[in-house]
Amino acid sequence: MSVKEYWKEINKASDKVSSLINSYWHEHSNWNNWQFWIILIFLIVPLIVLLVKLDKNKTLQILFFGYTVHMLWTYTELTLIRMGYMDHHYFILPFLPQAIGITSSFLPVSFMLLYQYCVKYDKNFLLWTSVLSAIIAFVLVSIEKQIGFLALLKGFNSFHIFLLDVAITMLAYGLTNFFITFYKQDKSRTRA
Repeated sequence: MSVKEYWKEINKASDKVSSLINSYWHEHSNWNNWQFWIILIFLIVPLIVLLVKLDKNKTLQILFFGYTVHMLWTYTELTLIRMGYMDHHYFILPFLPQAIGITSSFLPVSFMLLYQYCVKYDKNFLLWTSVLSAIIAFVLVSIEKQIGFLALLKGFNSFHIFLLDVAITMLAYGLTNFFITFYKQDKSRTRA
């Protein structure tokens, strides 16, 4: 097949998948279903908690860290779905990423509050990240699977989620520290 023919087939398949997802959402995942409201809670409540609990002295630092967690988890989740390792059976809107309540709010805010705590009280971030990641992977994911919100496929399991949580959070931590150091050095150069 030529490039043009491939993309014609890909677009045709994409249209069919989009149509199926829209139909599924209208029948099983819209605002008439309790699952929709649970996902909406996972999207809104953590953001409210963040507004109340965010350390105003380190707002940009904490928000950068959380944004990095959000972006890395969203792209990771989209990749896992596309490769067939994960499916979220209920979602807010059919055209948004499936786990937007989790990857855009719950996970980033949970790790932001943990980051804030560890920075403020000089705690071991890797240790605390491992604890929170274990709770998310082995408790929250298990509950999501049991109530039908999440399917892990092709041998993908909670331990893999745990490893991804730790890796993504530590990468966000490293990037945040890199930029803090970079801008501190930049400020000291401009003063000299």
